[in-house]
Amino acid sequence: MEISGKKVLIFGGWGLVGSAVCRELMKHHPAKIFVSSLRKHEAEDAVRQLRNEFPNVPPETFEAKWGNIFARNDWKDMDWSEVLSNPNWRREVLDDIYCELNQEILDKSALYTLIKECQPDIVIDCVNTATAIAYQDIYKGVSSVRNAIESHSLSEEIVEKLMSSIYIPQLIRHIQILYKGLCDFNVKMYLKVGTSGTGGMGLNIPYTHSEERPSRVLLSKSAVAGAQTLLLYLMARTPNGPLIKEIKPTAAIAWKRIAFDNVIRKGKPVQIVDMPFEKAKPTVGTFKFNDTDGVVETNDTFKSVFIDTGENGIFSRGEFEAISALGQMEIVTPEEIALYAVHEILGGNTGKDVIQGLDAFTLGPTYRGGFLQSYAVEKLKELELENNVESIAFELLGPPRLSKLLFEANILKHCVGSMKNLVNFTAKEISQKSLEIIKKNVKLRSQMLSIGLVILLPDGKSYLRGKEVKIPAQGSQAELELTQENINQWCKEGWVDLRPENFDLWKTRIKAIMEQIEKQIPNDTSSRYNYTRQYWDNFEGFNEGKIVAWIFENEDHGWRFKR
Repeated sequence: MEISGKKVLIFGGWGLVGSAVCRELMKHHPAKIFVSSLRKHEAEDAVRQLRNEFPNVPPETFEAKWGNIFARNDWKDMDWSEVLSNPNWRREVLDDIYCELNQEILDKSALYTLIKECQPDIVIDCVNTATAIAYQDIYKGVSSVRNAIESHSLSEEIVEKLMSSIYIPQLIRHIQILYKGLCDFNVKMYLKVGTSGTGGMGLNIPYTHSEERPSRVLLSKSAVAGAQTLLLYLMARTPNGPLIKEIKPTAAIAWKRIAFDNVIRKGKPVQIVDMPFEKAKPTVGTFKFNDTDGVVETNDTFKSVFIDTGENGIFSRGEFEAISALGQMEIVTPEEIALYAVHEILGGNTGKDVIQGLDAFTLGPTYRGGFLQSYAVEKLKELELENNVESIAFELLGPPRLSKLLFEANILKHCVGSMKNLVNFTAKEISQKSLEIIKKNVKLRSQMLSIGLVILLPDGKSYLRGKEVKIPAQGSQAELELTQENINQWCKEGWVDLRPENFDLWKTRIKAIMEQIEKQIPNDTSSRYNYTRQYWDNFEGFNEGKIVAWIFENEDHGWRFKR
């Protein structure tokens, strides 16, 4: 797509890759670049540098945005440990991660709010999501819980902190919020600069953070990065959404600057300490982690020459020479990543978009599979007749709405015989006939109840149920209010609804299917149409599976467009 005249939002715009992307974008004259970073001073510093570097464009071309995009907007500028130390906030964190996504969660999200404020055409995500999530270190959290159990000191705080650090639920919620933000505010393209987690090395990677080799925490980062890529792959296969791309560097990214300055670790200068020889400790007994007796504070900071590699921190000459040596991580420059990213946005084919690669190398539907599908269906029908049963739904595929729709379609078939005949009955007549059918057909009724479906009777005032119930899904509550609002929602999600108004909806659906066919050009025998009068058996039958597939595509908008 064109970049000229477009608004671009860059997550991680102050970082090594983000700043290079900003400079590369400027070659293509965007209308505005929103530079987002974790901290205010970072975003403002990035904007200041861009304004100095591009003095001939209006200063308002660059706008600073900041905050933690994985948190609520109210917490975006707070240290995460401060948030988790507050009991009320901690429970709200768990709500944001584990509760069903709703508009309240979206509106409170810093990520959703940022996209809403900027209304960009393009989003380029240079934040290392995998690091942000995986380096919360669930292994330490589990160790804390186990120690607390052993010492009989397990508290809500320890358990809740562990729950808040579990990787996959956090990633799923992040992707859900991201996707909603992109769609709700009409973003045209999202490009992710991802990671392999190991700089392209394998399980034999020698670089760790004092853990075992290979490092569990480092592999967690790779696992989260891989999971994110697959979720982006699914986003790219979702119709009517933005274009999705990912560039995944598999080398150490370097560099931003070379300097002599304070050595920074965890955002602070490393303090110089010493221990006199006379304070040396004996190598007997136990090693105590908190034994700092004899350690002397020098009130000085560690200063040296280093190379700044952005989010991976600063390396000494020796560290850089080791990690960038041939056969180690080696290096890729941020400018190369930026060039590939912008070229992909412009519609070029760099061969580096991993989403396109997954599209190309995954195995989709085959001709043979399609050819044999009709045989399988005919064999199923043959065995139904032979055994005098109807194979409708087992509630093994899911969701319960699928089973509910299939059984309702089957009841309709028993009521009216064919799609063509449906127009000859009122919804009230069908509702009454459906009640007579489930009264007489014990097998049909008991099948629905046995797989966990609830049957709402025509008056809407009573229902039938079995031992197990799929909808409503049971959480921590033992009972729920039977309000009209709840009942209507449960009918949509999985209750077999015998009320007249539901059969009015079914009449509307069947009418829409028939109108689709009537609008086709008569005698057009080309490959233009997916579904023809022949597909629907000239409306002489009532094929439950085909009709429900149509509902999922046209009503629930669940259809595939990539094969």
